Amino acid sequence: MIHVISKFIFHKILGWKIDGSFRGDIKKYVLIGAPHTSWKDFPIAILTRNVIQIPIDFVGKASLFKPPFGFIYRKLGGTPVDRTKSSNFVDSVVQIYNEKEEFRLGISPEGTRKLAKKWKTGFYYIAKGANVPIVMFAFDFGNKTIKVAEPFYTTHDKEADFAHFLSFYKDVKGAKPELFNAENLL
Repeated sequence: MIHVISKFIFHKILGWKIDGSFRGDIKKYVLIGAPHTSWKDFPIAILTRNVIQIPIDFVGKASLFKPPFGFIYRKLGGTPVDRTKSSNFVDSVVQIYNEKEEFRLGISPEGTRKLAKKWKTGFYYIAKGANVPIVMFAFDFGNKTIKVAEPFYTTHDKEADFAHFLSFYKDVKGAKPELFNAENLL
């Protein structure tokens, strides 16, 4: 029922479409969503996930998953990360990939809805550490389209990899276009 309602809202009421295909046959990948410029991105992402019917997870600080509302974050696909341990964020998330049979992490490389001078690189090192591909998707508010790329495996050339990301995102218009500068990913 959630799928049908989400499709109706996503396509008919909001007028959005999906260009590309989210891969359900690949059980583990890092899904980077940009530009992240508005609160609207999260509900659009949740609707998209319901439309495609592929589990997409996210991580958050462990305190978010405590009662009374923690069950909501888990129900939405959240996994807690304990930042009080001595391990860093990348290592903690790589450990989640190693422990799960299926894990598709949705993450914003900007790390904020404000103008980011440079992307955070955690998603890149998570993909490298977990040996999983990166799937890029864009919130293109200019065309009301969720744009999806084919899975991309990182190389040993970080600059070339980020140039590949730039080529995907360069013409995308976020909800607030002035808050996204694809020229400065690194």
